[in-house]
Amino acid sequence: MYLHNWLETLQLNLNDDLLRFAPELVLCFTIVLMLVLRLFRGLNRLHLGSIALCLTVIALGLNWQQWTEGIRPGVMFTGLLAYDNFTLFLRMFLLAFTVLVIWLSMLTGIPDREDSADFYALLLGAIVGMSLMASANHLLMVFIGVEMASLPSYALAGFLKGKRQSSEAALKYVVYGGGASGIMLYGISLLAGKFGTAYLPDVASGFAILLKTSTGLDSILVLGTLFVLVGFAFKISAVPFHFWCPDVFEGASAEVAGFLSVASKGAGLALLARFGLALAGLSSLTPDYDTWLKMAQYLGTAVAVVAAITATFGNLAAYLQTNLKRLLAYSTIAHAGYMMMGLATFTRDGVSAVLFYLIAYLFMNLGAFAVVAFLRNQTGSEDLSSYRGLMHRAPVMAVTLGVFLFSLLGIPPLVGFAAKFQIFWVLFEAGQEYRTDAPGLSFTMYALLVIGAINTVISLVYYIKVMKVIALEKPVEDLGGHAPPPLRLPWSSALYSSLLAAAVFVLGILPNWYPLTEYSQQGVSHFKVIEQKSTPLAPARVGG
Repeated sequence: MYLHNWLETLQLNLNDDLLRFAPELVLCFTIVLMLVLRLFRGLNRLHLGSIALCLTVIALGLNWQQWTEGIRPGVMFTGLLAYDNFTLFLRMFLLAFTVLVIWLSMLTGIPDREDSADFYALLLGAIVGMSLMASANHLLMVFIGVEMASLPSYALAGFLKGKRQSSEAALKYVVYGGGASGIMLYGISLLAGKFGTAYLPDVASGFAILLKTSTGLDSILVLGTLFVLVGFAFKISAVPFHFWCPDVFEGASAEVAGFLSVASKGAGLALLARFGLALAGLSSLTPDYDTWLKMAQYLGTAVAVVAAITATFGNLAAYLQTNLKRLLAYSTIAHAGYMMMGLATFTRDGVSAVLFYLIAYLFMNLGAFAVVAFLRNQTGSEDLSSYRGLMHRAPVMAVTLGVFLFSLLGIPPLVGFAAKFQIFWVLFEAGQEYRTDAPGLSFTMYALLVIGAINTVISLVYYIKVMKVIALEKPVEDLGGHAPPPLRLPWSSALYSSLLAAAVFVLGILPNWYPLTEYSQQGVSHFKVIEQKSTPLAPARVGG
């Protein structure tokens, strides 16, 4: 009787979990469908982008339904995955981004008909892995999610056939990724061996107990946590684990580079946020102020230092670049640093600001890579010198690229300004909050704020350099002294870039940046807020 009731409960929970996991199941079905259709001689000549696009939209619709209906935070598959608004937000972000990437690939012709099934199977496989990263509630699922996201990405980076640079980029990506994954797995084994479990809430409880009872730092915990963070830093392309990023972006197609620049960083930042806040106790029902403060002092300071170095290095290295994809690669490294600044606060508002930044980053960074892809098809080059006088040859592309670059810079009223403002504001608030109990951490937050502002000014140089080449320099003349003819871009390409540019502008001028602020705050509603220090007379007030 007991066994029968247990099996019924297990079956009921499994049914609920499968319904919650429905968007990923749709993507898995799409991957299998792509591979099956590849076997038929008649169907393998069709471009399967439309099928992938329609089924991804269905997955997005299922996730949107779960988002609007409202949920009670819980777990899936016996605790391996978390099911909360944070999971739904990242799913929605990744699926919406995938829809735009598939649409872009259909417009640019990469992949072609013959390779479309393989390309979209890899693309959707990477998205499934990134979705697992965002919802991982167990260290084993952390590793599985990172590997499921990384392996298809390696193949996508080298997808251009017969191009030596693309193959070299994929090989570098594999070597760096394999090394980072091995280090992360070793860190997971150290943490699991120390606590006897890999369940993230239990690991967080073990951290809290040791922080209260131990008089010094445990070397095993320090090494284990450091090695796990190495894997996260690789996905985010944070310094010093950024070496793969410029080479991979330059060798891969602009479509793949745009995909990796947004989706990979979004999943990596989500995983870092969930891991860090879980260790700080903000995912538990009764978070402890002292545990949160100590984790913020240790991990928050480490993340802050890496964020400052990453933003500074990315902006300085972009100065010397002449290939636009490589320049944008260093720009993505710098923006990863900005977003890590928000996570360094170890507050719910900090994570909310990062989610806001991710939405803005989706439109402006994908838009920049899309323009590069469209112009590559017309000019056959991605070098900055080929874009001289672009304002005269393709004014729509020149204007939209200017909108994206100025938004990446943070010029108002574009949405990039709103995103950076959110990050800088939470840094200021964190500095105020830590001022009494952790003055050193408070100084770190204020220093990050200053460094972020200085980096914004530094980035002005290379973004303006691109605009100078596009708008002020004359097109390269041929041997006869004749100016090159105007570029005849398809209307669909102009429509795509114009829609993204319009989103960058409209989202930046909405009052209080609604609805982005509302969605980003709803996405972190599962995490707790500790309003004041707990004392015997005045217990901590915890906000949900």
